[in-house]
Amino acid sequence: MSYLEKIESKVQSLSDLKATRHIWREKAERVVFTNGCFDILHYGHLHYLAQARDLGDRLIIGLNADASVKRLKGEHRPIQDIHTRQMMLASLSFVDAVILFEEDTPLQLITALRPDILVKGGDYKPADIVGAKEVQAEGGEVRVLSFIPGYSTSSIEQKIKQQA
Repeated sequence: MSYLEKIESKVQSLSDLKATRHIWREKAERVVFTNGCFDILHYGHLHYLAQARDLGDRLIIGLNADASVKRLKGEHRPIQDIHTRQMMLASLSFVDAVILFEEDTPLQLITALRPDILVKGGDYKPADIVGAKEVQAEGGEVRVLSFIPGYSTSSIEQKIKQQA
């Protein structure tokens, strides 16, 4: 299998990922789930995702579809198309699966995949994280990881605009 095929194989449909998740569960592998737009991949994302992966054996990333990003971030977003964002995330060695979602929140994915650990970044409180109640009801845990100051897609976008 070529490197490109390996990367592409990490981008999965819900039915395929549910089957993969079943295999991981049988092996007692702890699955971490996080989600986001990941419009312009930067050091803050890499730091956050690597920390998330360190919490378990497998990392699944729920990726907002283009229409969802537009609704959440505004008409000027996303900057990168969905294929680029999927492939960039899937190319990271510590990412095991990337799954697209059209909704504004990943609640359907979380309830379908039943991760052992749900992770978000920033100043969230676990009780305010979408899917937290569902994960905790299954015996899982919810973690909030801190962001690295100065790294955000919005700040990169502003810097580009100022230099244009």
